[in-house]
Amino acid sequence: MIYGGHFDTDKLNARLKELEEKTNDPNFWSNRREAEKVINEINSIKKKIDNVSSLKEKILSNLDLIEELKNNDDVELRNLVEEEVEYINEVLDSLEVEILLSGKYDRSDCIMELHSGAGGTEACDWVNMLYRMYDRWCFKHNYKIEVLNEEVGDTAGLKSITLMIKGINAYGYLKSEKGVHRLVRISPFDSNSRRHTSFASVDVIPNYETDDIDIEIKDSDIRVDVYRSSGKGGQGVNTTDSAVRITHIPTKIVVTCQNERSQIQNKATAMMVLKNKLYQLELEKRESELVSLKGNLDDINFGSQIRSYVMHPYSMVKDHRTNVETSNVDKVMDGDIDIFISSYLKEVK
Repeated sequence: MIYGGHFDTDKLNARLKELEEKTNDPNFWSNRREAEKVINEINSIKKKIDNVSSLKEKILSNLDLIEELKNNDDVELRNLVEEEVEYINEVLDSLEVEILLSGKYDRSDCIMELHSGAGGTEACDWVNMLYRMYDRWCFKHNYKIEVLNEEVGDTAGLKSITLMIKGINAYGYLKSEKGVHRLVRISPFDSNSRRHTSFASVDVIPNYETDDIDIEIKDSDIRVDVYRSSGKGGQGVNTTDSAVRITHIPTKIVVTCQNERSQIQNKATAMMVLKNKLYQLELEKRESELVSLKGNLDDINFGSQIRSYVMHPYSMVKDHRTNVETSNVDKVMDGDIDIFISSYLKEVK
């Protein structure tokens, strides 16, 4: 039976009670960030308890159906049991993957950056496609996604885009997407309808609690440039010099933000991202075992990809780290990437 161990609902309920008692404190909302973390954990635990309870009920009911099948060759009943077993396996797999998210920063929000590589306009369009894929995945998993910065391509797509993804275990799941992604398809931009190969890189870092990060950024170490926003935006966003680019001179890290109307807000967000990046560099210097949090992105071209998405001459998405593949490319591009995430997490653990 699945109760006990990692799926011990008694422990989950005890933790839930502890958290709910915190919400009764009159000063609970005095620290909004901490309050939201508590609420998110409450929702996560409730979801896990519901999944475990539902799973137990389905297993018990299917045991009865299996007994019936021993003396009954009903095709419809057999198909029903097979569908139920498939659902049970999917939920079990999801719960087991959650258990793997035990890293120090796995529960954190994350910052995801997508950059176009070899392929020109094709690569920019590929970045836009990947952005949509992750946006759909976030929607299906109830994660909030916020565009911090985007640089549009010269003729189509995006040269780069920076996203803040919020929700419990956002980094834990999406760290599996770090690397180079390769696309093979008939180019919609080629009048001769030739096959093109495009590349884009995905980088993912945890959103550290920057208020607690002891990182000093000297004014003399940064260069701040302001310019007119080139992305989408409401009235005022594209008509004033509200976009901010911060260059950290010692490390050559460049961070941009242009999603807010206010230059002050954009600078604050850019500084937050910069602080996260510098903190990660510091962690890597101090603790070699945390190098995997950032990883080393290879050149964004042939031979460096972690995953290939082939649309022509056949349909296949294959993860080269785990050899997991599927022929349903459309489903993957619509955000159904859990098969790759779960297989990667199981592989690295």
